[in-house]
Amino acid sequence: MISFERFELKNGLKVLIHEDDSTPMVAVNVLYNVGARDESPEKTGFAHLFEHLMFGGSANVADFDTPIQMAGGENNAFTNNDITNFYDIVPAENLETALWLESDRMLSLNFDERVLEVQRKVVLEEFNETCLNEPYGDVWHHITDMAYKVHPYRWPTLGKVPKHVEEATIEDVKTFFYKYYRPNNAILAIAGNVQSKEVITLIEKWFSDIPSGKANVRILPQEPPQMRLEKRINEANVPVDALYLAFHVPARNQQDYYVADLISDILSHGPSSRLYQRLVKQKAIFSSIDCYVTGSIDPGLLIVEGKPSEGVSLEKGVAAIWKELEFLKQELISERELQKVKNKIESNLIFSEMNIINKAMNLAFYELLEDAELINKEASFYQKISREDINRVANELLTEVNCSELLYKAKT
Repeated sequence: MISFERFELKNGLKVLIHEDDSTPMVAVNVLYNVGARDESPEKTGFAHLFEHLMFGGSANVADFDTPIQMAGGENNAFTNNDITNFYDIVPAENLETALWLESDRMLSLNFDERVLEVQRKVVLEEFNETCLNEPYGDVWHHITDMAYKVHPYRWPTLGKVPKHVEEATIEDVKTFFYKYYRPNNAILAIAGNVQSKEVITLIEKWFSDIPSGKANVRILPQEPPQMRLEKRINEANVPVDALYLAFHVPARNQQDYYVADLISDILSHGPSSRLYQRLVKQKAIFSSIDCYVTGSIDPGLLIVEGKPSEGVSLEKGVAAIWKELEFLKQELISERELQKVKNKIESNLIFSEMNIINKAMNLAFYELLEDAELINKEASFYQKISREDINRVANELLTEVNCSELLYKAKT
């Protein structure tokens, strides 16, 4: 059990604190409830751009890395469809340094044309390197465009096109900041060698005077059920052919999300999983294969991806995967196989929560899902899943009409 205290400042900042005296360190995690799904279709990539801008200095801090490093710590951030997350890990005695830095950029970020231009170049270079110039780098542009027609998950976190970031103005940046980077749209989670009473005093000192913003009411278009197979062939400069099958799955707070997650592990989680055993090891149809769920807050995707072995066509690879999916749909999984996968998931959950930064991140994320206690509940959700649940959800989700099929054909 991971114990924690929860309280909320008058400006709306939600705070969670976990005491852990097994480490000399403390993790400070600030989650902002904004991601790529909050962007306008004409201004995509802004959440990711803003992640970078938050390191561009503030009223009292020219750069954020140096003070953290001088305090013996490290910091970083990430953005996805749903959230933007910043974290610092420092020796416990230097907790106040991290709180000062996070509060200063929340209160008074540096809106500067030079900073915008520097970070714009960094983001555009990342777009070029990871999307345009990397083999299979544009895979999410294709998959999301095929799978989503109205929901903003239809573009990746990097954005639709570089042009949107290229044309971002200081006024765009200010508007985005004051809408989303307010204390009432943030969750602060702290885990490590601390005392809650002392931490609360420090948080009130550094964050209580930051003005709250207007409440953001998120109204997003609901993606309608997919009614037909989506297929796309992309001839590209890639080393070998590759295929991707994407199936819609329930939202992160739905019980069947956990069933879909278990299904992905049954299919591909380690060398004893079905797809690896049968299609890589026994039949040598694939040189590599994987299956996973995106884990997004709104209804997401289960992805099967693989690279056929030399001499094996993409069509044969697709057919082999569908054959395995039909086996899963037609026959009840054995209790032994199901329990083995459950135990792996539970051990992974327990192992991940031995790390203070993962504890802080998870507490913040689960609080966003409106139940921080999920950090102690999720393992039991998986254990309650039955063989019949696996069969039911597999038959509901792993269908042709619920699938988007992307094939990469290597140019010869």
